[in-house]
Amino acid sequence: MELTAKVHDRGLTPTEAGAHQLRDLAAAVKGSGLITRLERLGTSTVRFAWACAVLGTETHPMLAAAVAGLGHEEAADAADALRGARILTGTPTASGRLEFTHPLIATAVYRAIPAGVRVALHGQAAWCVINEGQGPSAAARHLMETHPDGDNWVVQQLRAAAAGETLRAGAPDTARTYLARALREPPPFDDRAAVLYELGSASCSPNRRPPSTTCGPPSKSRSATRACGRTSSTASPRSSPTATASPRPPRPSPARSASPTTPGSNCACSPSSSWDAFRADEPDHPSRSRRLTKLADRLKGRDLTERYIIGLRTWDAVLRGEPAHVALHHAERALSGGLGWAEADRGFEVPVLVALAYMYCDRPGRAEELFATGIADFEQQGWRGAHLSFGYTLLGYLRYRRGRLAEAEDFARAGLRLAERVGPGTPVYWYGTGILIEVLLARGRVEEATRLAEDHDFAEPFPAAVVFPDAQTVYGELLLARGLAKEAAAELASAGRRLDPRGIRNPAWCPWQLHLARAERHDTPERAVVTAHEAVARARQFDTPSAIGQALRVAAEVSSGSARAKLLEESVTHLERSPAAYELACALVALGTELRRTGRSREAGDHLYRGLDTAVQCGADGLADTARAELAAAGLRPRRLHSTETDTLTTQERTAATLAAEGHTDAEIAVELHTDEQTAVRLLSAAYRKLGTEHTGLETALIEPT
Repeated sequence: MELTAKVHDRGLTPTEAGAHQLRDLAAAVKGSGLITRLERLGTSTVRFAWACAVLGTETHPMLAAAVAGLGHEEAADAADALRGARILTGTPTASGRLEFTHPLIATAVYRAIPAGVRVALHGQAAWCVINEGQGPSAAARHLMETHPDGDNWVVQQLRAAAAGETLRAGAPDTARTYLARALREPPPFDDRAAVLYELGSASCSPNRRPPSTTCGPPSKSRSATRACGRTSSTASPRSSPTATASPRPPRPSPARSASPTTPGSNCACSPSSSWDAFRADEPDHPSRSRRLTKLADRLKGRDLTERYIIGLRTWDAVLRGEPAHVALHHAERALSGGLGWAEADRGFEVPVLVALAYMYCDRPGRAEELFATGIADFEQQGWRGAHLSFGYTLLGYLRYRRGRLAEAEDFARAGLRLAERVGPGTPVYWYGTGILIEVLLARGRVEEATRLAEDHDFAEPFPAAVVFPDAQTVYGELLLARGLAKEAAAELASAGRRLDPRGIRNPAWCPWQLHLARAERHDTPERAVVTAHEAVARARQFDTPSAIGQALRVAAEVSSGSARAKLLEESVTHLERSPAAYELACALVALGTELRRTGRSREAGDHLYRGLDTAVQCGADGLADTARAELAAAGLRPRRLHSTETDTLTTQERTAATLAAEGHTDAEIAVELHTDEQTAVRLLSAAYRKLGTEHTGLETALIEPT
């Protein structure tokens, strides 16, 4: 660049005759010629150039003058001289910006600054950018170049930079660097505990890997706060995110011993209960559940802590299999005052649990709305590690529960790719693997699911943290799909012995009994029937159409005689009132198969056609092949699909859903639509699937988003 400029200044023509002159010009500009030329411009100009090099790109002239200690006129002359020497470029006005003509020139000038002067200039630059109103983040990079000197102002600026844009922008490593530098200053004794706590908070960010090795500072901060005579309760909540990012959940803090009925203990209860909700080896779940129920039922949700506790109560109701309307009631209470996924000093687990409660209660549409908002929060904050992996993975699980298997696979694979970056053995890794295995099994790709499990070590020992779907149950389901019934029965019975004593009895959350009944059918058919009907009873207690319908289908599968058809007909009736498209397809194909085998071919064909259509729309290729084979066995030809189901309601579907939300019966809806009752039922079934809700959520789901 410099050589080209000198050619222009000399007026040389680009011809062969003048080529020999380039050698002399090049010799004049290479090596240390730039610094020598800069020094010839005078002391004030050199200091101004140094200030610009310290401040970086696009420097304001007045800010550079303040750092260099020059007056306005002297700085303007220096800027003109540097522009004339082609070292700086930019407008000469006070409001303009200056920058070096090339990054190599900026680097050369910066390296030419004597070490002691460079440190002093960085210190001066930190003061100046703060005075200019650029904030602690702009000052922090200069303070990182200064020497520790016991200056509390430096500590406060570094803390503010770490807690401000840096950590919120998803850069916990940079925040840790700032806070570690603040500790070396060092901070005053009274502030040391706070700095240690903030360092621990940055360490516990799930964007770091592995979190389990970086959660020491919070414990040090609690020790420091006790030494300072302050309460350590505020140091507890921030450790919560390690429960889902670490291979093993953290040990409960002493705050756990606080009585839930004592004043001021709500904050202590929340992180402890959150940890315990993710502990697979929790020793006394029923007792904690009773305490949580007593506490949450009297709270009003006035602040974020109360809403978190109510959110935990929501999840506890789902796990225990309380009626779904109870869980939904508490979920609405938790969300009434706001429950953000990226709240400061809060884990994202409780908002996720509340969203998942809607999914298990047959409101996946509402759950997807919450997930979309939560993932947007993560991306806005720049959280692209375990946070985003959980979001995508569980969103895939939501799509799986709705029967949108192709979309579910895409989301699960995206979540698993992020989880692999977080690290093997972490709960998010188990989540991603387990959900993807379930999706592949539903799509009929057993061999691919087996390879995935082998490649990702999806087998014993299972994680100490609770993951969903339950890893051991998914593993048992995989063994059953491979034809290993005895091994599957052993794993599934072990899962039941682990979950039942904890009061986790909801087959909608963990259908271990359903898979166990299918595994027991081969060797102990009587026991299989008992197991399946126990699962049906639990599903009826939870009282969601999808849970009852799925349990009835499995009960039919392990039963014999005329009971099979009756159970399957009831299963279809329930699933037609749920948003679970894949489960409906399974029940329709099973019912059609059973009717064909009992000689009712005409009825069988109707159910098999519907089952085939639904299976194809879901992406359940294996189930679709089964339906085609059954149609062929019945002497029928699979008809060509005319369209693919979308989320858009047809006019008739919307009318039927609106009438149902107003309380009209199926027969009344059929009259209003001038059709038969069976057609009305099918229109409503399509509406439930598209809206992602069951009957009680129709009114809310029909409201158009603004």
